[in-house]
Amino acid sequence: MFTTKNKTDMQQSVTNGNGATLISSGTILKGDISSNSDLRIDGTVIGNINSSAKIIIGNTGVVEGDIAGNQADIVGKVSGNIRAKELLQLRGDCMVTGNLYAGKLQIEPTATFNGQCHMGANIVEMNNNEQQAAIK
Repeated sequence: MFTTKNKTDMQQSVTNGNGATLISSGTILKGDISSNSDLRIDGTVIGNINSSAKIIIGNTGVVEGDIAGNQADIVGKVSGNIRAKELLQLRGDCMVTGNLYAGKLQIEPTATFNGQCHMGANIVEMNNNEQQAAIK
């Protein structure tokens, strides 16, 4: 009727990273964030965000720093560079000030973007030093 979990089973379920992380509206976080799971930002983050999954910036979300992830869905405000290996979406009334590096890019007509756009899988994989050399 009842099953018992041993210690290794519990550790396995904790480290899988299947859940999503939410930074809710009204929260201000200063510092860098790294995650292996999805992130949703509805508050304010002052720092860089790095995830191997999807990053969502909600309509009340504000990010002052660089964003790097597998996919990114931006509805709020971002001041910094955005790097998405697969799909980058700029939706709604989002405001992005910074350069975009994306495998694929989707921009809605109401979105605002000021910066340079670099597309293709190979440009996303380049590190910052290689990108500066390629731009010059």
